[in-house]
Amino acid sequence: MLITKLKDKQSLLSLVSGKAFLIHCHGCMELSFPLEEAAAVQKELSGAGKVAGVMTADYICNPENLRLRLRAHMDEISQADMVLVFSCGVGVQTVASMLEEMKVCAACDTYPLPGFQGLTPLEHDCGQCGECYLNLTGGICPITACSKSLVNGQCGGAKNGMCEVDPTMECGWERIQRRLAALGRLDLLKSPTQIRNFAAGGEGTKETTTV
Repeated sequence: MLITKLKDKQSLLSLVSGKAFLIHCHGCMELSFPLEEAAAVQKELSGAGKVAGVMTADYICNPENLRLRLRAHMDEISQADMVLVFSCGVGVQTVASMLEEMKVCAACDTYPLPGFQGLTPLEHDCGQCGECYLNLTGGICPITACSKSLVNGQCGGAKNGMCEVDPTMECGWERIQRRLAALGRLDLLKSPTQIRNFAAGGEGTKETTTV
């Protein structure tokens, strides 16, 4: 179980310089989902003529379901400059893995909810850290893709592209570098990363973040 909260509204609006294709995931909304806030962001973007299309689906973390749903919207997606995803981190990563040539951004931060988390076998994982860095790392989570959960670049211990902690695991930061290079956004690696707020993963008040 998890809690999904919308990122700072102004930071979201500033992400969209051209047109965006919006994806809303309602799979886990019965727990905690910023439905009204997401609708308000969509309305404001639509009013500014910045919405190329909208898709709403259940459980976009399911690759087969997502692949079929995206197929029906590819014309709209091709007209967009980016994809803005209203879901937990798993959904954002799943979308990014299928739209490798598109800029995919997270509209939400994900927080843990005490209790049984479930054992659904998914390709991607979300650390529910409360500060989603996916907008800075090309849709690849540095918390779960890196064995050390480093958020400011690789440790230097990778060998032949594989993690020094788990030799069977590809270095997450090398994956991030390749993804950003393909998107023409290597400049993001030069941006200073915020000091991680570990309290954000708890139940306390979260400070505004711009990632």
